[in-house]
Amino acid sequence: MTPMWSTLTWVRPMLLEVKDLEVAYGDFQVVWGVSLNIDEGEVVTLLGPNGSGKSTVINTVSALVPVLRGDILVDGTSISSKPTHHRARLGIAHVLERRRVFPYLTVEQNLTLGAWHEDAKMAREETLDHVCGMFPILRNRSGQLAHTLSGGEQQMLALARGLMAKPRLLMVDEPFLGLAPQVIDQMKQAFEDIRSTGIAILFIEQNVRLALSMADRGYVLESGRLAVSGKAKSLMNHKIVRRVFLGA
Repeated sequence: MTPMWSTLTWVRPMLLEVKDLEVAYGDFQVVWGVSLNIDEGEVVTLLGPNGSGKSTVINTVSALVPVLRGDILVDGTSISSKPTHHRARLGIAHVLERRRVFPYLTVEQNLTLGAWHEDAKMAREETLDHVCGMFPILRNRSGQLAHTLSGGEQQMLALARGLMAKPRLLMVDEPFLGLAPQVIDQMKQAFEDIRSTGIAILFIEQNVRLALSMADRGYVLESGRLAVSGKAKSLMNHKIVRRVFLGA
């Protein structure tokens, strides 16, 4: 007789759930009925052509853009009415498109500002040591002004600053944009290192093959609507993905 416990499967807890999200800028609606979810420790990519609503979706998760209709839940509890700082305390960190580092602060000051809430402050030195181990160049240039770094180094700094907040979910908008191949390899390794710590990642990327090679699952937006979603491997040659990105 097979023991009952042997038939059970472990289900990873759902961290973030976006339900039937609709977003507008004034009278101009840009997102219609988008639903997605991210489990603890999962890597998910959000794909779509320019103007498809990708950044708007994650900006809404961070409360940078208000919800028109629908709901956003963390651990099953709605956060749609909560401000950005409340969501950050729940473990949501957001690395914006084009780095957005503080240009006239030093590398170390940028990193320290990432650990702004109490839980992050308590672990600040430990986290700082961890992110500088991930990106050794940041330790070497700790006193350098951020605007004097190369584009790739600024992207490392932006990612490391997000990690200083001790997130459970790290959202990253276009992390590989404009980077040299060698820096892309470093960033890919950083994503693997982040994943190994149990942090979930939601990221936007224009390079479809790169994104799907790194993710567990993907969502594809087209004109503000969800076109297709599924496991990354199954999306690689999906007819809708080929149509949206290749015009096939």
